[in-house]
Amino acid sequence: MQVDELLQLMADKGASDLHLRTPSPPVLRIDGALVTLDDLPPLTPISVKAAFEEITTEHQREVFYRDLELDFSYSVPGLARFRVNVMLQRGSMSIAFRRIPFDIPSIDELGLPSICKELILKPRGLILVTGPTGSGKSTTMAAMIDYLNERERRNVITIEEPIEYLYPNKKCLIAQRDLGDDTRSFNSALVHALRHDPDVILVGEMRDLATISTAITAAETGHLVLGTLHTIDAVQSVDRIVDAFPPEHQRQVILQMSQVLVAILSQTLLPRASGKGRVAAFEIMIAVPAVKNLIRTSKTYELPSIVQLGAKDGMQSLNQALANLVKSRLVTIEEAIMKSSDPEQLKKLIQGYH
Repeated sequence: MQVDELLQLMADKGASDLHLRTPSPPVLRIDGALVTLDDLPPLTPISVKAAFEEITTEHQREVFYRDLELDFSYSVPGLARFRVNVMLQRGSMSIAFRRIPFDIPSIDELGLPSICKELILKPRGLILVTGPTGSGKSTTMAAMIDYLNERERRNVITIEEPIEYLYPNKKCLIAQRDLGDDTRSFNSALVHALRHDPDVILVGEMRDLATISTAITAAETGHLVLGTLHTIDAVQSVDRIVDAFPPEHQRQVILQMSQVLVAILSQTLLPRASGKGRVAAFEIMIAVPAVKNLIRTSKTYELPSIVQLGAKDGMQSLNQALANLVKSRLVTIEEAIMKSSDPEQLKKLIQGYH
């Protein structure tokens, strides 16, 4: 099959990802589970390389053979866009496709916490969306940007690797920069974005000290900054940012974080109890004065208790979110326990639901 035919099959089956890797047949990820297309022949190094050459430009191939890694986006008109990663394994290519619909799902359609609507309308500060790879961080941020786009006139600049959702200009003026094609690094793009009169900046990944530092400075100087981290909860997110800096600078960063942080949304995906689709569970920490004070005094270990007791401010712990999903019969107890970092506490929360 041609690549576009495989991508059509992927869409028809509702898969989120497609993997082309020797010596297996093509593999789909459907509702979080890997499904091998056993009715198709096993892939060979030659067939995977042919697929690679079918979907890449000459420049992209040059980059891959130089770096042995490649991230880019690929579109099939009328079907969807795809985020593509190519790497080498045991000397042969491996290609992964992530499906990105043309239409941006809304906050309500995704079932995101309603506080996302309030957060994205904030005039300034730092909002972190965290979670493991494949947990839906990009989709959450896209839904929030789209909500802003329908309601406020703001100049928005996104820095992504690669560009995923395409934003039309509704009320906002939106520029999207692709790492590799439009800019050389997240930090360089962020520095130059600040000279482009932005109101909102989305940083696809805060992966190094320079990017984190510039993002915090941007939030300090009156911009709303959205960024992602590969962390599993609010405490780990704050600590990861502080630990990125040399010891002599950490005190200053702690003070800056206590001033600019707006919220941390940590998300994970679980299979629905019905067996069809997945649902997100969120830990939500809002930077109320008590949270800012604990960050400022380096007592992040006390943040979980503030989150658990902060329902009136829109906060919830991951265990509270998981318990609510179990109570609503959207996910099974077994799946919720697998995602919990404190299963014993979760069991106490869900006692009496069944």
